[in-house]
Parts: sequence; C-alpha cells; structure tokens
Amino acid sequence: MTRRSWSHCLAWFLALVLLDTNCVHADQFVLFDVTFTFTKADADNSTPSKSHYYVKGDRLNVERPKDWTAPVDYRNGSVHVRLEVLDKPAGSQPTTWSVCYIPNKGQNHGYGCIGTGAYSKTGVIEKDLSMTTFWQNNDIIWSQGIKEMHLVLKDDKNLHANKRPDPEKFFPTKVRMTLIQVSKGAKYDPKLVPALSSSTKP
Repeated sequence: MTRRSWSHCLAWFLALVLLDTNCVHADQFVLFDVTFTFTKADADNSTPSKSHYYVKGDRLNVERPKDWTAPVDYRNGSVHVRLEVLDKPAGSQPTTWSVCYIPNKGQNHGYGCIGTGAYSKTGVIEKDLSMTTFWQNNDIIWSQGIKEMHLVLKDDKNLHANKRPDPEKFFPTKVRMTLIQVSKGAKYDPKLVPALSSSTKP
C-alpha cells in the first residue's frame, strides 16, 4: 500500500470513529418537558389516582421510540432527571416526586418508578439514574414502549402529599420537570437540550 493510500485509509478510519462517537453522544431524547402548577384541589380531583399529575398524549414526545431495546438500547441506558422547583410553600418541608413509567404492555405490577429525591426549597435538582435499577423496572415490557407518565407528589416518607394532615406545606407548588433518556453506553449531553438553562443545584 502506498503512503498516499495509507493516508487516505487513515483519514476514512478517523472520520468513521468521529461519526460513531457523535452518534453515541446523540443517542438521547427528551421524553417530556412540562411546567405546571399543582394545587391541593388538583391532587384531590386527579383521576384515576389522587395526587397524580398525568403526562400523556402530545405532552409526551410523540417521536419517542416504539421499541426501547432496539435499534437503540434505551432500556439499559440511563435517564437524566431535571426538576426545577419554581415555587413552593414557605418553610423547609422535604418534598419529592415519584415519576412512573406506564408502558403499553406490562407484567406483574405493570409499571415502574424513579424518584427525584427530596428537596426543601426552590431551585434545580439534576441527577442521572440507571434504567435497570429503579423500582419495578422489570415490570415493564420495554420493547413495547411507553404510553404515558405519572408524576406523584409525596413527602420524604413516601406518603402522598394530599393525604398529609398539613397539605399547606406542599400546595400550591409550581415545577418544571424534564426527563432525557440516554442510550446504553452514552452520557447525557446538555448541549443537545438547549432549551434547558444551566442552574445551580439547591
């Protein structure tokens, strides 16, 4: 092989490596990005379950994959959770959200949930969670996709906020919640979600 041919092959190899790297970093998508105010009345009157905020229809990314296992493996990847607490009652009552994946087809209990972790003031919380370790993640048939998401407001003891004797410590609240699904082997890249501003964790 001549030096010129070798250089040409090397250039093609490097181009393929860079392309592959870019594809890995690009394997993420925003599952949903919602901003909403949640009141005690909303929690008491939500159906079919109390204290739930439902993300479905076109509020969920309509271009989300139908199969989360192939050709891109999101099932064994991670989820980047961003919770921006815009407003909450005065005081430092620990508060959290359970964020539940509701599949098109499930097994056993039929759904699984991650958690935002407890917070006590306004600000931004961000965390990366494995898709294979959260509660009941195996109760979802991931190859059949996700049909909706349920967001559940709770205290730090896992009690629904509307069942507390002191709901005024939880309601009303306003949050922006965003979930970004990241494929297996890739890392969350905030540059691919320009709509989210970088903030300091509370």
